[in-house]
Amino acid sequence: MYIKELSLMQFNEFAQNNIIGSYYQSINYAMLKAEEGYDYEFIGLVDNMEIIAAALILYKKIGNTYYGYSPRGFLIDYSNSYILETFTNLIKEYYKAKNFAFIKINPEIAIGKLNKKTLNFEYNANYNVINNLTRCGYKKLKSNMYFESLLPRINAIVNLDEMDISKFSKNTRNKIKKGIRKGLVLEKANQDKINILAEFLKNNITKDTYYYNDLYNVFEKSNDVDFFLVRVDYKSYLVNSQNYYNYELNKNSNYNDKMIKRNNTNIINAKMNSDKSLLSYKNDIAEASRYLNENQNTYVAGAIVIKYDNRITIQISGFDRELKRYSANYFLYFAILAHYKGQYKYADLNGITADFDKDSPYYGLNRFKLGFNPDVYEYIGEFDLVINESSYNHLLRSGLLARELNK
Repeated sequence: MYIKELSLMQFNEFAQNNIIGSYYQSINYAMLKAEEGYDYEFIGLVDNMEIIAAALILYKKIGNTYYGYSPRGFLIDYSNSYILETFTNLIKEYYKAKNFAFIKINPEIAIGKLNKKTLNFEYNANYNVINNLTRCGYKKLKSNMYFESLLPRINAIVNLDEMDISKFSKNTRNKIKKGIRKGLVLEKANQDKINILAEFLKNNITKDTYYYNDLYNVFEKSNDVDFFLVRVDYKSYLVNSQNYYNYELNKNSNYNDKMIKRNNTNIINAKMNSDKSLLSYKNDIAEASRYLNENQNTYVAGAIVIKYDNRITIQISGFDRELKRYSANYFLYFAILAHYKGQYKYADLNGITADFDKDSPYYGLNRFKLGFNPDVYEYIGEFDLVINESSYNHLLRSGLLARELNK
């Protein structure tokens, strides 16, 4: 067996037929990271002219050495100790000659699944892969609680074949219905509107419009990306608000009649709640009428979706927090799931955290994504394969590595 550099065609063919393949191990992702200053190459483990393992290796110079990164890990059978050990030893020799200090991996191997009732992870046989990696010399890094690693360790994934709004949480269902009532519609948008999404994200993510354009351009060449915006259809908003107002007005009248005949606390509370609803619908009618007359075009949320094999990933999403009363983020995710149902098998809602406590700074994020009733998986985490021990230790002690990876 030996290591060789693969052509784009060789790597692409192998990756697309690999059980743990993902868009992170793709030519498109390599090109995207090249825009961020990485060099890259595709390597394979060859035995009798057959490729039995492969990897995208991103790399950068840091100090007087290089570090490598294989996003979502090598495309290899991690349960096969012999193949893993052989590949590892050959990788170390290959990259030692290229002055590498280490190569980081974070394989997309699910070692646990969240029990939705207990909010504890139940682990499977894949947990043994940790032992296989450590025996081969990989250093297991601390399992992050939040988003300290390069890619999320905990991911929420919806099986689109089984996706049903009735299975969503009550809060999520109500938010979606509210968005529909307010006239929200999903629009497959053109790239020239990406600046709208960037505006939604400017206070949350340290990226800019150039990054989102690069992301779209790279994956668009192979038709592996969609860009969506959520727009307010003020005509629908007005009609819906008028219908809800009229319906509530009848209820309110009935409560008035009941209060005359039988005045008790329950009826009084119901009447007060109805009064609040009427006021809300009245305000909605006024808002929808005003913007409809002004021919206003309002966008309230957006997302970039990556398509790969049988899975879509909501890679980036954001909404206008000044207009959060529209519940646009809930509508956005629901509309995206509905759009791809029947076309793809899975929808990756992307990362959540391992901290499900109500005091967690990410409790809102977790609650939002868990409301869509996804299966939640814990991946195996990050490992560093040390190529040159002294160079690796120097990067750690000097702080060079921390500064580089925390950019």
